[in-house]
Amino acid sequence: MRGLLDSQTEFGMETESIKSALSEQSSKSKRSRSHNHRSSHRNHSHRNNSSLYERGEHLHRKGGGEMAPFQTAVTMSPDDGQEVIEVQILPQDENWGENTTAVTGNTSEQSGSVEDVGGGAGGGGWGGAYPDEGGLAFVCQRYIGTLMSAAISLVAFLSPVAMVVLPKIGVLPEMSQLSGGGRLLACGAECRGLLVSLALKLVLLAVGAWAVFVRAPAATMPRVFLLRAAVLLLVVICTIAYWLFYLVQITEGVRAAVTGEAGVEYRALVAFASSLAETLLFVHCVAVALLELRHLQPTYYVRVTRSPDGECRSYAIGRLSIQRAAVWLLQRYYCEFPIYNPYLDRPPTSSKSRHAKASSFKYYDVDSNMQMTSGGVLRGGGVGGRGGSRRDSSHNERFYEEHDWERRVRKRRARLISATEDAFTHIKRQPHLVSAGGGGVLMEPEEAAAAVFPGLARALQKYLRVTRQQPRHSPDSILAHLAHCLAHDLSPLAFLQPFLNPAPVLLNDKERKPVQTWSLVCGELLSRAVRPGCTFQLRQNDVSLLCQVVALPHLNLTEEVVDPRSNRFVLRLNSETSV
Repeated sequence: MRGLLDSQTEFGMETESIKSALSEQSSKSKRSRSHNHRSSHRNHSHRNNSSLYERGEHLHRKGGGEMAPFQTAVTMSPDDGQEVIEVQILPQDENWGENTTAVTGNTSEQSGSVEDVGGGAGGGGWGGAYPDEGGLAFVCQRYIGTLMSAAISLVAFLSPVAMVVLPKIGVLPEMSQLSGGGRLLACGAECRGLLVSLALKLVLLAVGAWAVFVRAPAATMPRVFLLRAAVLLLVVICTIAYWLFYLVQITEGVRAAVTGEAGVEYRALVAFASSLAETLLFVHCVAVALLELRHLQPTYYVRVTRSPDGECRSYAIGRLSIQRAAVWLLQRYYCEFPIYNPYLDRPPTSSKSRHAKASSFKYYDVDSNMQMTSGGVLRGGGVGGRGGSRRDSSHNERFYEEHDWERRVRKRRARLISATEDAFTHIKRQPHLVSAGGGGVLMEPEEAAAAVFPGLARALQKYLRVTRQQPRHSPDSILAHLAHCLAHDLSPLAFLQPFLNPAPVLLNDKERKPVQTWSLVCGELLSRAVRPGCTFQLRQNDVSLLCQVVALPHLNLTEEVVDPRSNRFVLRLNSETSV
């Protein structure tokens, strides 16, 4: 027993001596750093050892705003052959928009602020440099297809009218100068009926083309739209063929009139123009079937997975080309996917875990191969003695951190709903031309929002901070939204909907841009039709959508007839049953 007490006393004395040695080394390093700070460029080794902290400050100034809460700045300086690690814990700022992350000691030149994640289409991203959305090249690429289609359609639409009008306005003087020119240009009852029929066909064609095809282009695709090109080619062929036959008829009619034979009459020309209008109507029907109706029947199943958050959606599409399928999926993405929040990529950490990590630094004695924890307990082993157990327990720590984060979110959500309901009870909508009663003051929606907002601002700020939505909502935008809700007499939950349910993507103000540029990556030609097993990817900065195509199965339904006489039941009584 006496030997055990002596060993414990000796062990305590060694521990105190190690603590005092460490404190002396720490005080020496602090004095040396302060002295080097007052006399700049005195010692080159101290400047090199403090560069790690300076790089952290540079990243902080580069990212803008205040530094992240509980950020650590580490400096290492040799003193008498010993290494001392000093940890500085920076406090958390209570500013409204504070959600900036800065990593101290990150020396990579490719690192950047998290505010650049999920930005617009103007960045670089994986897809390379995007074209200038306001340049002449982009405008030409965007509207050249529409302008060409409109020009070809307009020429084809005006061709029947020109065929009827040209002989009347004297463009073909040979017909009027002939002896029978007056008779040839005469239009009887049958000719007038053909003219009325032609006018109605052209009106129907114009209304159908306006209802289906007269619209702004939804997307600018990198490849030619084959079906639309085929329809336009068919229109061009029909127009040229009809004009050739029309000119042949005019030439043969003039030749026949010169030789004294029976020539072509004006009624035949009107009938020819009416035939062209009918052909254009049929081409219009074929275009509607190919461009608008063919892809409506579901044929394929597409699974869309967003990276890096892993959000998934599934859609059934018809027979589309790869580039048209990409456009169709992007339209669904902006309307159905939730908003991507890059600040949630980092695992949530609770205050307890941050405090534990901040206080879990160990001091090592290289000579004795002993380590002392922050609690003052010496343990044996090398530097990596507990690395394996820490890696084994990482999933357990992550589970409890996520569970604690979800609990805090639910708690802040409940507080926010209660504070919003209490704040809304102080506002009462006053009918028009009615004076305020009870000593109240009539206010505009903006004034009422400014009066109500302080009652829920703190709860909303805490909820946005814990869900990391502060960079997306400014106080001005929240006040404008609150005034809009009060003006339309919405409920408190309707006001909180953009914060509690951040969906769809277009709800984010940063995504409301006139042009969104995406890069389409596929191993096949983009103008080809999608097929089972086809995979393509859409990229915009750090967000990518992986699209996998699978064919829908053929459904085989068989009929099974059940005899109505089989629906008979017998009650079996048993002494052990309760019946």
